[in-house]
Amino acid sequence: MMTDAPKRTPLYDLHVELGGKMVDFAGWEMPVQYPMGIMGEHKQCREKAGLFDVSHMGQVILRGEGVAQKLEAIAPSAFTTLKEGKARYTFFTNETGGIMDDLIVSNAGDHFFVVVNASMRHQDIPHMAKHLAGVEVTEIFDRALVAVQGPAAENVVGDLLPGGA
Repeated sequence: MMTDAPKRTPLYDLHVELGGKMVDFAGWEMPVQYPMGIMGEHKQCREKAGLFDVSHMGQVILRGEGVAQKLEAIAPSAFTTLKEGKARYTFFTNETGGIMDDLIVSNAGDHFFVVVNASMRHQDIPHMAKHLAGVEVTEIFDRALVAVQGPAAENVVGDLLPGGA
């Protein structure tokens, strides 16, 4: 039986260079631990800030007329009032109102940027394509995506990307 080799995020080489112990995570080669150890990483994130590679998540660009209104029909959130540069955590609902999956939607000005769970991308992206008539739904694969967490996260992001926090 032949299996596909795990995919690599754009940050794979950096993980290896920094000593990340790489493991298969749902079909992606991801770091599970670095030389400072799990407790050191935990303390860093709880007391300062930690950066996480989440590039394996599904990244989608939505373009077209009335994207915000159309998106409100399949995710119960107010996207028409979502300010440019801001994001909203929400979920997709099915025809009976049940929750299908959670996601993050950002207003990028000329388009909306959506992040869906890696393991649900094969469900979520076709769901958007089916229910967002007239909206261009494009999955992108060539961008790194990071999450910065911890009490100093806003300062770290602000230092690196003024106005981005």
